Amino acid sequence: MKLDAAFFDTLSRLRLSMGHKSSMNLSGNRKSVQKGSSTEFSDFREYMPGDDIRRIDWNAYGRLDRLYVKEYMEEKEAVVSILLDTSASMNYGEKKKSDLAVMLAAAMAYLGLGNMDRVLVYDLQKMEAPFAAYGGKRIFPRLADWLEQRTFEGRADIAGAVKRLPAKGPGMTIVISDLLQEELIDQDSDTLKKLLRFLDYRRQKAVFLQVLAGDELSIGITGTRNLIDMEDKSTLQLTLDAASIRIYEKALQEFLSRLKKECAKAGAVYALCSTEADFHQLIFEDLRMLYDI
Repeated sequence: MKLDAAFFDTLSRLRLSMGHKSSMNLSGNRKSVQKGSSTEFSDFREYMPGDDIRRIDWNAYGRLDRLYVKEYMEEKEAVVSILLDTSASMNYGEKKKSDLAVMLAAAMAYLGLGNMDRVLVYDLQKMEAPFAAYGGKRIFPRLADWLEQRTFEGRADIAGAVKRLPAKGPGMTIVISDLLQEELIDQDSDTLKKLLRFLDYRRQKAVFLQVLAGDELSIGITGTRNLIDMEDKSTLQLTLDAASIRIYEKALQEFLSRLKKECAKAGAVYALCSTEADFHQLIFEDLRMLYDI
């Protein structure tokens, strides 16, 4: 991850725009919309790695055999959930999609930590074991190391993974993926609509960062080729000529337009992130709609 100190210094000036503000209790650099003080009890929530063990309610543990911590009104952070697609298709490209996806996840996590939000970073194929981070930017180096250790192989079920997210109140859910999954590509499928409705029901500001390689967006090869599916290793022989390339590009644009349209209708954010784009411009210009500026 080749991101220098100057990049993070500039990033520190930004803040994620969370949405659903009317019902959120926020701490850190965000203003709470409800009255309360640090000593005013608000609720219980399930214990998460990194929580202060002094807040554990041992009476509840004795009754329920599960760990819960006491939460106070001004101590409720916003929750930023980042879902990273680690399927084999993300390993594609001269400039790999996986490299850009990891850098995007790091930038989004840094923004959340910089505003004292609770950040949960999920490997889409290992939803049961997220990296849980809170308490500010001091934990970011460990989170960056965790991201660097991700391997990109196998398959990922995006919709299924999102539905496994634990309910933790209003917040932001960021999906970083190429979104090249049959259920999402098929224009007759309602998977995307159901996914967006589910996130809205959970009071999440949904963000889809679609990462595509430059040669997926613009075909630069011709002739007869053997194409290999990176996930199931099946092969397909295809002759790439001007006509077939036009068909591909038309289908791709229809797919991208549908993603953008459905996200807009649902109040979600969609952004196409090309591996050929300048990363600084991508973060500070192309993704400005994500920030309170």
